[in-house]
Amino acid sequence: MKDAEAKIRELSEKEILEAPESDYMNNDQLEFFRRKLVELYDSTRVRIQEAKDQMSTPISESDPNDRATCEEESSIALRIVEREQKLLPKIQQSLARIRLGTYGYCLESDEPIGIPRLLARPTAEYCAEVKALQEIKEHQFKG
Repeated sequence: MKDAEAKIRELSEKEILEAPESDYMNNDQLEFFRRKLVELYDSTRVRIQEAKDQMSTPISESDPNDRATCEEESSIALRIVEREQKLLPKIQQSLARIRLGTYGYCLESDEPIGIPRLLARPTAEYCAEVKALQEIKEHQFKG
């Protein structure tokens, strides 16, 4: 087990982008994305805590304009917390897919999601084509 861990080398984004297709989701790339997802998870938790701290600070402004500004900032912080809290389970699911060996492949078509898409959105579950079709269907049902 230690030999396998020792062979994994830390890749840069440039190296991953320039890698041949045959290297797609090899151990080095999976480790790169695992680290990226762990960093994203940690930074997301920090942002959530910062937003919660901001919301828990009592508003002590007596000027109505300052008070309104503080209330608006709290409202924005609440939206940030709600959005960020939805991201945490997606990160955990992505980490689980790395452990299962399915990370980087579309949940619907089993086609590769692609390195550029995963770099932009490490929690991506679908390839661009499937995601685009899903969004079109969602838009049609809303209309």
